[in-house]
Amino acid sequence: MATIRNIVLVHGGFVDGSGWQGVYEHLAADGYNLAVVQNPTLSLAGDVAATRQVLDGLDGPAVLVGHSYGGVVITEAGAHPNVAALAYIAAFAPDKGESVGSLIADPPPGAPVPPILPPQDGFLLLDRDRFAASFAADVPEKLAAFMADSQVPWGVEALEGAVSEPAWQTKPSWYLVATDDRMIPPAAQRAMSERAGATVSETPGSHAVYVSRPAVVAAVIAQAADGTNGPA
Repeated sequence: MATIRNIVLVHGGFVDGSGWQGVYEHLAADGYNLAVVQNPTLSLAGDVAATRQVLDGLDGPAVLVGHSYGGVVITEAGAHPNVAALAYIAAFAPDKGESVGSLIADPPPGAPVPPILPPQDGFLLLDRDRFAASFAADVPEKLAAFMADSQVPWGVEALEGAVSEPAWQTKPSWYLVATDDRMIPPAAQRAMSERAGATVSETPGSHAVYVSRPAVVAAVIAQAADGTNGPA
């Protein structure tokens, strides 16, 4: 499998694409061509359309990368002909008919519950005072506070958007489990990655592992780009 040079990064809920900067810089330094999707997170259909628009503009195959809810987006958008591989970073990897809403509906006993506030006008936010502990526990305090205060309202329609045909059924996938994640339990990450037949790596890290450990995340994406199965 020849090395893929194009990488497309898709962010999740409550944040925007700027959180990928550290990962972007590592991969750009290694000569990859990168694009960051600024998906609106209003609806799954809208986010898939935004991702496909970026994929349409590529000159060759790409690794499509998703964090958190971005994993739902890449699972749906990954059928695009320019997608050669998928990389899930502490992400949801739903099967046909599943959504974030269905995947988090019945948490196991003792699992941390994300501090999602009741919806307002069809949008969700995380409790600002609990944001750092739940989403970004290993991110520097000032940056975690900024992330909490700059949250992007996440549409309930995006939360409930269900996948039609999971791209991981037909495209090779890689998965990075964040073992200190308090948004998506690590056990759930392992179960989804195993179901998807992904090549799995694990690292200590919060849900915001793409911010706190960009070199580790970049290494997993590079593995997907060159088709290797080595350690992160």
